[in-house]
Amino acid sequence: MANHTEGTYIARGGVNLDLSDEELDGLFSDALARVRSDLGSAGSSTLILPPDVTRFHSRAGFLTDIAYRELEGSPRSGAAASPVTVLPALGTHMAMSREELARMFPKTPPDKFRSHDWRSDVVELGRLPADWVERVSGGAVKYDWPVQVNRLLRDGGFSLILSIGQVVPHEVIGMANHAKNIFVGTGGKEAIDKSHFAGAAYGMERMMGRIDTPVRALFDEGFRRFGDRLPPIFWVLTVIGARSEKEAAAAGKPKGSGTPSGSLALRGLYAGFGRDCFEQAAALARQVNVDIMDEPIQKAVVYLEPEEFRTTWLGNKGIYRTRMAMADGGELLIMAPGLERFGEDKGIDALIRKHGYRPGKVIQERAAADPELGANLSAAAHLIHGSSEGRFTVRYCPGPGLSRAEIESVGYEWGDLRANLARYDINKLKLGWNTLPDGERIFFVPNPALGLWAEKKRFNSAG
Repeated sequence: MANHTEGTYIARGGVNLDLSDEELDGLFSDALARVRSDLGSAGSSTLILPPDVTRFHSRAGFLTDIAYRELEGSPRSGAAASPVTVLPALGTHMAMSREELARMFPKTPPDKFRSHDWRSDVVELGRLPADWVERVSGGAVKYDWPVQVNRLLRDGGFSLILSIGQVVPHEVIGMANHAKNIFVGTGGKEAIDKSHFAGAAYGMERMMGRIDTPVRALFDEGFRRFGDRLPPIFWVLTVIGARSEKEAAAAGKPKGSGTPSGSLALRGLYAGFGRDCFEQAAALARQVNVDIMDEPIQKAVVYLEPEEFRTTWLGNKGIYRTRMAMADGGELLIMAPGLERFGEDKGIDALIRKHGYRPGKVIQERAAADPELGANLSAAAHLIHGSSEGRFTVRYCPGPGLSRAEIESVGYEWGDLRANLARYDINKLKLGWNTLPDGERIFFVPNPALGLWAEKKRFNSAG
């Protein structure tokens, strides 16, 4: 079976759907049995590519555990076991600790995991020419683009790849997952640098929440031209949405945002070979995860779970996902008790400290003038994405890991975490608009990774 093979094996979704663990297990187990039957002897070894702990709520951990059980553990079907390797699609993120692996994948043995290093573990499948990249980006950039993957994908001897993850609005590509999980999640430095900068130069706000974007076109074309150099890829995609208060009560899971996982529902599960399953998942995610608002937000409060967000590299989703909703002159307050540093590695951290989060024009000029920043375009893209472009105030409230001076040095305002947690009690606030006892009206986001909030006029004009 070549990678051009099409076929949707699961297409279950709806804006009010709330799939149980039992339903999810049954659907996925049955699909895996069909895949093994269709592949025949070719399905003898599998590489699983789930996200890392920063997508803990994606249900990818549960799905990975099922895949291990069905392919190598004790399959319900009684099929013969076949070896499994798990490579979390880290992209630029830090390697997962044993504790994080145990938390996210409790039923998959730790010796099954490998760690991706975006600086050294990659091979190149081919390149897209500069004139093609320039055309598809609308002239935003002009350079060629390498189609890179972790060497295990090409050279590991696997006969099947399971790419598992969540489709949700994303600042770099518009909607996360599908080929992004391959070419960023297991990609190399040059590919990630150039794809991220292309998106930043084209304009994050022109892409977020949209299915077809210039960066998506890069990944699709790279897969179309060179995907046959990889084993068949079976895409497994989830769509996660927040439960209403009525749904949460019916499920016996209070909607208190201090435990946001209890207020989340699995709205869709899509799986198959080809792009159709992604298009269906993305269409549902557009309905479930994009909140188009009739008025801008004067004061937004975002909470970053400490287990998930330890850097501004990840925590700035609080900015990306609310920027189109913020009113000019408004304030975005980000409470980040787990914040320890800016970048996911020392090199990126140093560049963030050196240049700070500045408007896009400033960062593009600095990338052209500073060879070090110019050689790390994903960092430049991140600095552009993390700026309010002078429209509103970003006030970070870190835990003890970062000082006031450090926060202010990169262009943000500082806030006192303890005082703000006391004022904005995350266990009492609900997702969306809240009015405090003294009359202050705020918009609360308990986990910015799960959605996109945009004011209607700004979202429509950005497109």
